[in-house]
Amino acid sequence: MALVGSPNSGKTTLFNALTGLRAKTGNYPGVTVTRYQGTALTDGEPVVLEDLPGTYSLAAISPDEQIVSAVLDPDDATTDTPDALLVTLDVTTLRRSLRLVAQVLRRGLPVTVVVTFTDELTRRQGHLDLPALGRALGVPVLAVVGGRRQQLGELRALMADPGAWARPVVPPPAAPEEVTAWIDSVLATAGYAAPQLDARTRRLDAVLLHPVWGTLVFFATMFAFFQVIFAVAAPLQAGIETAFAWLGDLVRENVGVDWLAGFIADGLIGGVGGVVVFLPQIALLFVLISVLEGVGYLARAAFLMDRVMARAGLEGRAFVALLSSFACAIPGIMATRTLPSTRDRIATMMGAPLMTCSARLPVYVLLIGLLVDPGARVGPIGAQGLVMFALYLVGAVSAMLTAFLFSRIGRSGAPALPFYMEMPPYRIPSVRSVLLAVWDACRGFLSKVTRIILGTTIVLWLLLNLPATSTAELQAAGVDPADSAAVASYTIDHSFAADIGHFVEPVFEPLGFDWRINVGVLASLSAREVFVATMGQVASATNPDDPAQALADLRVQDGPRAGEPLFTAPVLAALLVFFLYALQCMSTIAVLRRESGSWRWPAIAFTYLFALAWTMALLARTVVGAVT
Repeated sequence: MALVGSPNSGKTTLFNALTGLRAKTGNYPGVTVTRYQGTALTDGEPVVLEDLPGTYSLAAISPDEQIVSAVLDPDDATTDTPDALLVTLDVTTLRRSLRLVAQVLRRGLPVTVVVTFTDELTRRQGHLDLPALGRALGVPVLAVVGGRRQQLGELRALMADPGAWARPVVPPPAAPEEVTAWIDSVLATAGYAAPQLDARTRRLDAVLLHPVWGTLVFFATMFAFFQVIFAVAAPLQAGIETAFAWLGDLVRENVGVDWLAGFIADGLIGGVGGVVVFLPQIALLFVLISVLEGVGYLARAAFLMDRVMARAGLEGRAFVALLSSFACAIPGIMATRTLPSTRDRIATMMGAPLMTCSARLPVYVLLIGLLVDPGARVGPIGAQGLVMFALYLVGAVSAMLTAFLFSRIGRSGAPALPFYMEMPPYRIPSVRSVLLAVWDACRGFLSKVTRIILGTTIVLWLLLNLPATSTAELQAAGVDPADSAAVASYTIDHSFAADIGHFVEPVFEPLGFDWRINVGVLASLSAREVFVATMGQVASATNPDDPAQALADLRVQDGPRAGEPLFTAPVLAALLVFFLYALQCMSTIAVLRRESGSWRWPAIAFTYLFALAWTMALLARTVVGAVT
């Protein structure tokens, strides 16, 4: 059995309620861009339920719509056709939604129509006779609002025996003018009165959709968030740092084998703890995103940016994909399936990695903390939040410029296909939906820490601590074997990691990076957060009691800058800009390969972004160096 419906019709919410899963939902179109499967319990046998991408029509113009069209086509041998369909109808947009219903009914499969948002229809003085709608369509019709348990019980009973569902005696017509007449007849039979325009929505949209005021509100909202992310998260971050420092001390005091104590305290606890400490910022980021989705604001942002995207040769759906990349580039790249044009999909994919994803957040917070004093302010505005906002803004502008440049490649001059986006009503998101979104994000972050980052951290510890140094070697080098900090510093400076870092120095030396930063940059290719773990291990080895201060105290070991602080303002600026532009995520590269169908575009993306990151980092170091 499959779920079919227009974007933002409540389809995925119903899927989650029936299966107990937590597929991504949001109060804006285009959230579901792939197929999800789950098992729904019914009064009979369990039913395998599939959530298909949202579509306005079975006449597909984009890859996600092609998925739906192929699944519902009994003659398509490339995919299995479901035994029955649940079609969700947003009752507030019933006239438009019935066009899709007409196309679905002509496929000849058993259909039950699930009407959603009836509570909103009532609130806005609309009317619908559900039994009459069922008679007009010739299929079962039920109302389900927000996954209410009683209404779900009726639906589960129906799902147990789709063979008994009523079917239309005569399928709806196919000709467009006849479909219009059929829709008029259905609406008249069902006594449908369209909901009145919501006065609250009208007043808010007058401001939020205004090309000037709406844009100012958008930037003000983002700006305020980056002030909050430092002010609110800082105490929580300090608490996590204290907890991990205590764990490290506990290990050193109770593990009698020096190398094992160092591995657990510095490698595992120091490395992983150095990343986990940024969990509060991750949580706050997703609180903002989930609230903006839930209230219906992101659809307005896409509408506003459609004008900007049009100048870049793209359209609003491209902005929805780029907006999704704020959380992670992977769903953003997958969201390009909603774009009808192959050229537009590739252009948007090339720009998506430049949107500042949550993986960059720990790196930004670490480096901004080293660059900007926590008490520094520009008038009443915190300087750290101002720098963070600037990085997000530059990333977004760069993503759009990149998409614009790639959209020029192979341009045929053909007119763009129409862009449909339903403006959802403003809704107060449920606390549960916000908490689930934040929990899923934090769980994904912690899962990444325990899988990718933990594995990389172990390898890094080995590279930073091997080959082992004998007492004779230490004494010959003038290092007191009893001085643990001096021994750790000597070991790291003569480790395999140091050899690797020195090997790539010709590439990064113009940016002011030394071998320790080089190792962190190379390690971050597995996941950007690993850079933080690498610096955490280096700092823990030199000063386990105060790793943050240890990073600030690191000195350049050789070359013309020998003896100077490693993390000067020009170097920190270069690092921030490098991480802003570089494609340092193997998962993103793999998804680019899958969505583009070849290794050509991932190779192009990695190469051009590395060259851009290096060039812009050099420029940042030069400019900041000239003014400091």
